[in-house]
Amino acid sequence: MSIIVFLVLVTPLLGLQDPAITDTANRFLRPLSDGHLLGTDHLGRDLLSRLLWGTQLSLAVGFAAALIGSAIGIVAGYYGGRVDNVFMRCIDVLMAFPYILLALAIVAALGPGLLNALIAVAAVNIPFFARNIRGVTVSLAQREFVEAAKLCGMSDLRIIWSEIVPNVVPVIVIAMSTTIGWMILETAGLSFLGLGSQPPQADLGSMLGEARNSLITDPHASVVPGVMIFLIVMSINLLGDGVRDALDPRLKSGALTRPQPATKVSDAFNTVDFDETNEAVLKVDKLETQFHINHRVYKAVNQVSFEIAPGECLGLIGESGSGKSVTALSVMGLVASPPGVICGGDIRFKDESLIGASYEKLREWRGKDVAYIFQDPLATLHPLYRVGEQMMEAILVHEKVPANEARERAISLLDVVQIPNAEERMKAFPHELSGGMRQRLAIAMVLVNNPSLIIADEPTTALDVTVQGQILALLDELRAPEMCWCCLLLMTLVLWLSFVTVLP
Repeated sequence: MSIIVFLVLVTPLLGLQDPAITDTANRFLRPLSDGHLLGTDHLGRDLLSRLLWGTQLSLAVGFAAALIGSAIGIVAGYYGGRVDNVFMRCIDVLMAFPYILLALAIVAALGPGLLNALIAVAAVNIPFFARNIRGVTVSLAQREFVEAAKLCGMSDLRIIWSEIVPNVVPVIVIAMSTTIGWMILETAGLSFLGLGSQPPQADLGSMLGEARNSLITDPHASVVPGVMIFLIVMSINLLGDGVRDALDPRLKSGALTRPQPATKVSDAFNTVDFDETNEAVLKVDKLETQFHINHRVYKAVNQVSFEIAPGECLGLIGESGSGKSVTALSVMGLVASPPGVICGGDIRFKDESLIGASYEKLREWRGKDVAYIFQDPLATLHPLYRVGEQMMEAILVHEKVPANEARERAISLLDVVQIPNAEERMKAFPHELSGGMRQRLAIAMVLVNNPSLIIADEPTTALDVTVQGQILALLDELRAPEMCWCCLLLMTLVLWLSFVTVLP
């Protein structure tokens, strides 16, 4: 795309022939002819000159609609109220008509001509940008960093330019990459039908339309503008992906990439010898987990070793960012890849190696033999499903039992974790529960399949001290032999502490 844009910008400096000059004596010259790199058309006009000048006009309409629509969306979303209503009602009127018919109606009303075609195509595509950007801007206008800018005395124009625009640029780029190509094709279509540019003015669509009668005898006259349209549309889409990735640091790091089903194991994996006489339920030996971001390598877990025997409670102590959560996630291959990679060590659960295990095997263990309590249950619980449905699903995924039996087991576990009115709570959605109740629910969900190891990653985060004490006491009770639960892993943010407990 950069090559196309560069050629379009320097077209006036290239000293090309006038795209409107006819020379019928040299009509339909083949490409690479003397003085005509891409040949000539049915009137002897130079195709290279007409191609570059026509591409200028085709690109102009796409960028004009994107900029105008985005500006309307930003202004409407930021100011809201009456300004938003006025802009959006006008947009609604435009969106009420099929856009192709609306474009044809505008051209019919204004008359044939390239400028009128550009106005028509831009008008019918502006609502797409305005609607999308307005929705993003509305959410950004309520964010704390915008409120802080207002408190600092910044003007609305400066806030829009410095706070709003940088955050919506990735969305604009994505919308442009998918829409500008269509607008170029629409403009070309109108010109092809004779409603766009009029002779001798050139754009890509009119060049196609004029060459259609000679498609069989002189195909190059049609192929040249057709290939350019294809290259523009494809390159804009690729450029949009690249610019979006460059503007969003999360995409550059791979944080938004769809993760693999299990943490990737490095090709240069550092193996360690395993002690077969060891009777620990879980053994982690010289574990190394890293994050590979482009050419940078971050060592999150470096040579970590520990063992957990039946009935034992192990605490991993460290400040925020020390690698406690990554260590816990590595046990069951839950570190997102990319960018996470396990580079060395060994993880043994009941004498079976978890590193490099197949996804089917890990899926069988996850939630059944090894359960995980995440830091924020509100973020991990599905907001659109009721509590009971999610608990029953955790049972039915691993066991073929009647739904009534799964429901009774779920209710009994809610009683175990001291959630009042357990049967009624089964009908509640996660957002209807308090933080402490959601945390108890998360604990109940990991107990539904009587796991051998429970990993609790800071389960008291954001809870008041009273509820923290209750959660810690409950987790400690699970270690008692009469409870018959096999194991537990807990991490507490307030104490910077993680526990792993294996019950007899």
